[in-house]
Amino acid sequence: MGESLLSKITRRQLHALQTHQDHDGHHHAHRHNAHSHIHEPMDEGQYAGDNRDDVDRMRRNVLVGMGMLPLAGMVLNPMHQAWALSNEVSIREDSRYRYITSNAIPDHSMGSFPNRSNPNSIKAQSLEFRLPINPERSGRFMPNPRNLFGVAVNGVPFDPFTAEFWQRDRKSGWRYEAISPTLDLGLDQNNAHVQPNGTYHYHGVPKGLIKSWSPDQHSIRIGFAADGFPIYAMFGYENPNDPNSPITPLRSSWQVKSGTRPGGPGGKYDGTYGEDFEFIPGLGDLDEANGRETVTPEYPNGTYAYFVTESFPFIPRMLAGISDPSFDKGPGGMPPGGTAGGPNGGPPGGPGGRPKPGRDGFPGQRPPLGKPPR
Repeated sequence: MGESLLSKITRRQLHALQTHQDHDGHHHAHRHNAHSHIHEPMDEGQYAGDNRDDVDRMRRNVLVGMGMLPLAGMVLNPMHQAWALSNEVSIREDSRYRYITSNAIPDHSMGSFPNRSNPNSIKAQSLEFRLPINPERSGRFMPNPRNLFGVAVNGVPFDPFTAEFWQRDRKSGWRYEAISPTLDLGLDQNNAHVQPNGTYHYHGVPKGLIKSWSPDQHSIRIGFAADGFPIYAMFGYENPNDPNSPITPLRSSWQVKSGTRPGGPGGKYDGTYGEDFEFIPGLGDLDEANGRETVTPEYPNGTYAYFVTESFPFIPRMLAGISDPSFDKGPGGMPPGGTAGGPNGGPPGGPGGRPKPGRDGFPGQRPPLGKPPR
C-alpha cells in the first residue's frame, strides 16, 4: 500500500500532510489525509524549478510522520517512479590518509536497473577506501585493469574496465569497451551501470554528479584515484600553471587506430575494444594516464590531477602513483569490471557476438571515436 500511495504524493500534498502533522500528532490522521488526495491530478510540473533533494527530504519526513519508519531511509526516484536507497558517504582524514566509506548509492537520479542490457539490481554496499593525503608519483604510468580506478566524492566507484571479452575468452587480448559504438551494456545517463553484486559504478563522465557545475569554471573535484591524486571532469585551465588563464575543455591524447585488426575479431578498428585505441603523445592536452601537472582551485600550489573526458579513455586506465590495496577487485573486493549479463565474460549476444539492437538502435549508442578536434 505504501508504494502505490506515496508514488502519487505531490509537493502540494506533502505541504498539506506536513501542515496537518503540525496540528495533529496522530499517525492515523496523516494516513487518512493521504488517502483523501490520491485521486487528485499530479501537479509536480508546477514545481519544476524545485530542488529535487528538498522534495525527497519532504517525502522522507512524511514517511516518518505516517509511522512508516522502515521506509524513512528510502526516497522516491521521481524520474522512474521507483524506490531507491539514499546515498550514504563519509570522508575523514588523519595525518597520513583519507578514508572514504560509502554504500555506493549515488546522490543523483539514475537509470532503471535491471534493464534489457544489464540484469542486475542496485543494492547498498559497504565500501571502505584508503588514500594517501600526500600521494607521490612512481615515475612511470602503470596499467590498472585489476583495480578500481578511484572513488567519487559521493562514494560511487570509478571502474573503466569491463569483464566482457571477445568470444568470452579472457586470454584473447580483446576486451569490450563499456562506451562503445557497437555494444550496449545498459549504461544510464551517468555512464554507469550495476555489478552482479549490486554495486553501481561509473564508466564515464558522471553527469549527475557535475550537474551544478558550469563549463565556464574549472571543473570541481569529483573524486580521488586509487593512488590518492584528485580527479576532475573535462574542463581545466588553458595554461596548467596559470589559474587566470581561460577555461578550456581538456583533450585526451588517445585515438582510434587506423586500419584493421590483425587477429582476434578482425574487422576495422572502431572503438569496440580497448585495444582499438592508441596513445599519441602531444595529440591532446593530457598524458597517457589522462592527467597532467596543474594548479586547481583546491590545489593552488599545483598537483598531478586526472581528468575524466568524453572521449577515450573516458576514465583513466593508468595510475601515476601506487594503488592502495583497498581498491583491489580480487578476492574480498569488488568483482571485476562491468557486466551485461553474458556468462563467462561474454557479451549478452552470445559467443563472439553482439547484443541485438532495439527499435531505435542500441541505447546510448555513440558514433565511432576518432581524432579529437583542435
